[in-house]
Formats: sequence, C-alpha cells, structure tokens
Amino acid sequence: NADELPEAMDLSSADVAAKKRDELIRALQSVLPGAVAEGRIDFEHLKRELGEDVIVPASERFGLNWPGRADCMNLIQRRSTGTLKPCPEESVDFDTTENLFIEGDNLEVLKLMQTAYHNRVKMIYIDPPYNTGNEFIYPDKFSETLQTYLRYTGQVDDDGLALSTDVDRTGRIHTNWLNMMYPRLYLARTLLKDDGVIFISIDDNEAAHLRELCDLVFGGENFVANIMWQKRTSPDGRLNLGPAHDHIFMYAKNIEAAKETFNKLPLSDDRRADYRNQDNDPNGPWASADITGQTGHATTSQFYEITTPSGKTYSPPEGRCWALAERTFKGLVDDGKIWFGNNGDSRPRLKNYLSESTGVNAWTWWPNTEVGHNQEGTKEVKELLGAGDIFDNPKPTRLLKRILHIATQEDDLILDFFSGSGTTAHAVMALNAEDGGNRRFIAVQLPEPCEEKSEAFKAGYATIADIGKERMRRAGAKIKAEGEGELDLGGGKDVDVGFKVFKLDRSTILPWNVTVDDADDEGEFLDQHALHFVGQARECDVLYELLLKSGFPLETPIEVVTMAGKEVYSIEDGALLICLEKEITTELIDTMAASDPLEVICLDEGFQNNDQLKTNTVQAFKCRARSKETQIVFKTV
Repeated sequence: NADELPEAMDLSSADVAAKKRDELIRALQSVLPGAVAEGRIDFEHLKRELGEDVIVPASERFGLNWPGRADCMNLIQRRSTGTLKPCPEESVDFDTTENLFIEGDNLEVLKLMQTAYHNRVKMIYIDPPYNTGNEFIYPDKFSETLQTYLRYTGQVDDDGLALSTDVDRTGRIHTNWLNMMYPRLYLARTLLKDDGVIFISIDDNEAAHLRELCDLVFGGENFVANIMWQKRTSPDGRLNLGPAHDHIFMYAKNIEAAKETFNKLPLSDDRRADYRNQDNDPNGPWASADITGQTGHATTSQFYEITTPSGKTYSPPEGRCWALAERTFKGLVDDGKIWFGNNGDSRPRLKNYLSESTGVNAWTWWPNTEVGHNQEGTKEVKELLGAGDIFDNPKPTRLLKRILHIATQEDDLILDFFSGSGTTAHAVMALNAEDGGNRRFIAVQLPEPCEEKSEAFKAGYATIADIGKERMRRAGAKIKAEGEGELDLGGGKDVDVGFKVFKLDRSTILPWNVTVDDADDEGEFLDQHALHFVGQARECDVLYELLLKSGFPLETPIEVVTMAGKEVYSIEDGALLICLEKEITTELIDTMAASDPLEVICLDEGFQNNDQLKTNTVQAFKCRARSKETQIVFKTV
C-alpha cells in the first residue's frame, strides 16, 4: 500500500520548466479563464479569443533568434542530479559564516540552487566572458565547431560543401556566446526576488546582443539603465579611437517593485565640501539650492514678490515661478532656512542641510575618478596577493561598492556566478565594514586551470577559483584587522568575513536505476543497493545534499541533537530533522515525532529491511501532525 510507505527523496534539481509553465498558465487564467481547462491551455479557445488574423507567424515575429536557441531550452529543462559538497578545510569560519563560495560550472550550480534560493536573491552582478574570440571553457553540450555551425545553419551540406559563396563564419562566435549566456540568465532570473535586479558588465563585442537577450529573458519593460563605466585612464595607444568604457546593463525582475528600493549615492568628499555654515545656523552645515521652478503645473500661489531683509524685491524670472507656495516660503524664512546672501539682498535660496541629506541621485556615466578603473583593480589584487599580474582586468572594488550602494539594503543576499578574482565578495565585506551592514554573498566560479606559463600558476594558483578563494581570505583578514583598531564604529571586527566553500560533484546518493533484468538474479540487484552512497561519501556530504534538495539554503544553521541515544540533525529549530543513523529504533521514531517537525528524512538502510517498522513510522508521523491541515512529511534515501 503506497500510503504505508515513506516518500522517496527527490535527488534532482527543481523542475524550472514546470514552475515557469505553471506561472504562465496562472497568468493566462487570470485574464482569459476560458483559455485554461483542467490546468491545461486550450489553444483553440485562445486563438478564438485573439482572433486568427492577429496570430503572427513565428517566422515574422520581431526579436532575437539564433541557431541553438531550442537546445538552450532543452538544457534548461534538463534537471541536475549533482550536489554541492562542503569543504570546511578550505573555508573561513565554516560553522558561523553566512557567505558562500561555490566551485563548479555555474549552469549546474544555478540549477541546484533553484529549490533553496528561488526568489531569495536581491542583487546579481556578473562579469561574463566578453567574447573577444577565444573559445569558451564552459562545458555545455552544444559548443559546436565552425563546421558544425555551418551545417546546423544550412550553409553547407552533409559533406561539408558550401551551398553558397557567401558563407557566414563569424556567426558561430556569437551563437556560442548566446548559447552559453541564455540558460544562465534564464535560471538566474528565477532566483531574484520580485524587487531584485541584475547588473551585467560587457564591452562592445556583445553589447547589442546582450541587450536583446536581456529583453528576451527579463522583458524590455524591465530595463533600468545602460551604465557607461570609464574603465581606462588613457586612450589605447594602438588605436586612433580607442574604447574607454564598458557597459553595465541593469535589469529588474519587476521594475515597479524594484524602483521603490533603489538608493541614492552617499555624498562624496568633494560634494561634502560644498556644505558650509556661513551664518552659524544651529542646524549645521548647509548648501543652498534654487527655489524657482517651471510654470507647467504652477498655481497662482507660486507667483508673488519677495522682499529681502535689506528691502530689495524679487519676482520669479521670466518664464518661471517660485517652486514654493508663498505661505510655505514665509514659514521657511521664519525658521531661518532661506538664505539671502551675506548682505541680505541676494535672490533667495533654500538651505539644504548636510544632516538631512539622503545622498545624491546616480546617473549612467561613471567616471573612473569616482569608481576606479582596470589598473586600480589590478593593483588591488596585486597588493593583496603579493604577486604579479595574476588576473586579467579585475574590476575595482569601488565599482562594485557603488552598485551595492544603489541596489541593496543592509541584510540583502548578493549573487555573482562569474566571480573571477572575487571582487564582488570583497566589495560586500568592505561595504559591510563601512556601514555596519550584514549583506551576504554567494560567489560561483568554474575551476578554470591557470596556464603553466602564467604569473598565477607561477605564484602557486592552479585554478581561477583558487585565486578567488585566496583573495577573499586575505581581503577578509585585512578588513577584520582594520576594524579591530576602531572603537564602537560598527567596523570590521563585527563583519562576517568568512565563507563556506562547496564544490560541485556528482550526487553522494546512489539512485535506484537498476532493474532485476539488469542483474543476474534478484540477490545481485539487492546487493547493488545494500549501500545507497557513491564511493566513500562523508556524512557531511550527505547532510548538505539533503539540506539543499529539501529547499534549505546552504548557510542554514545546523544543530546536532540527541534523541533516544541517536544523533539527529535539527534544521530551522526542528522544522526539518535529518537522521543518518544506520539503525533506527521505535524509541527514536517516537522521540522525533514528539518534537513536532514539519519534515523528517531518514536513511532507508536504517530500517534494516524491517518493513513493519517502516510502516509504523509512516503512521506515527501521520498521527503527530502540527495541525489538522498539515502532516509531517516523511522521506527516505
């Protein structure tokens, strides 16, 4: 009886396609209820609602298309059965930190994050490959050769002979890049909160294609800005007209929700110098501002004559009005908040006090004097790691701190899945040290090998991921040391400068994929599954795989408790109990049920083929429900 058996643990990543399909069906049902019947779309009814004459053939639709786009969707829908194995020995403050560094292909990592991090990330920043001509090292299934591309796009026949004299050889470069980026951006969007935003650095090689791709994934209506970052300090000597900028595209998941959360930039030192206190105002330093406005929506109360303390009179300039109604203006004069100049006869201006300033609005031109440049980023890495040029063109931390200023609050989660040298992680820790925030980061980096002739390899770094981890260790140590010299300033000594390291690997749990027909006899079949774990799986590997695939973030605190003489892992104050004991007893089951969890996961082998105990366990958890509506979910692996 299936009702008497525990639920088998699903070891695959979340079905992103199914989630998206359900979301689309619900949206369609809300506007066209008749187009959805029994949870499925009635396409004939939908066509009738739209009218056949407005159905545009797919070949004539406006939008970005490229060879391999369908394969991208197949790749997105292919669920991952991998896992993220903890590496405490490479971590900093593993038991207490809420920051993560994940080593592995970011496509598989994004899939594995779907259950636990869906709709949790406030901001994503990525600095992907700029597609300057090199092949990608990301192990996607369809990184085709030039000849494959030409055949795939119908430019050559099966024998490789050109079908025309005008053969496109450059399209493959863009195709490969789009095939690499599309699945990753698609999956990244699902991780963003409704008010979340993404920033993507790119140069002119793929800027146009990236803009169209982001319109496809996020919706053109959710475009926020194309920020121009001045990445150089001097022109490229090899060119008469060298590029001085990179683009940083900013998109929101939902522009209406996101724009309410954007922050102003803090005042720069130069801007602060504009605030003075010429009249010893008790409210402190101030800067004056014009009080005239445009007349488009002005009322009669905004047209009046002002008499200064010296007796001089002013009317609004031609074609303008006062920005303040007369009653409001007089109240500000009485409060000493209007400035008439040192002699009391100047055109009136409003005092804006430094103490009341909420910062300044950002715009889309970011000069390197404000946010740094490539050379500054290189210098930062060199000074931290004490080596030569071990990473090409790392972004400066000042650039990432400005992005964080604009898009995050003090407790937000930030994701960078092309983390490179670790600039984003460094910037998060540094900004937290400055403003006392508790932002958390997830950095993901492929362990791309460093070339043997490179400065990085000579300095002892085998992979790009190794560079990022070491930078984060040293940056964190420096921030902490600097903070220890400060007293009650909310500085580095209270900042989380640690990070848990996880590495992408195959699942630690052996799937039930062998049939009796595959084995010589039933006994051999059972022998193959006597142990449910792959190789020498550590208990912590199994624990974190179950944690992640149960929908709990990897930084979730885990408490080890003793129940009926056995060790049980308690997650979220006992909401989830994971028992990896090889021998399960009735007393243990009763004790776990009495603690009133939402979900319990046990090893199947812990029941030692005692089907009666397993059945009794299912019934025990059914009887000890948190409420009449909710039963305790019991799963085995």
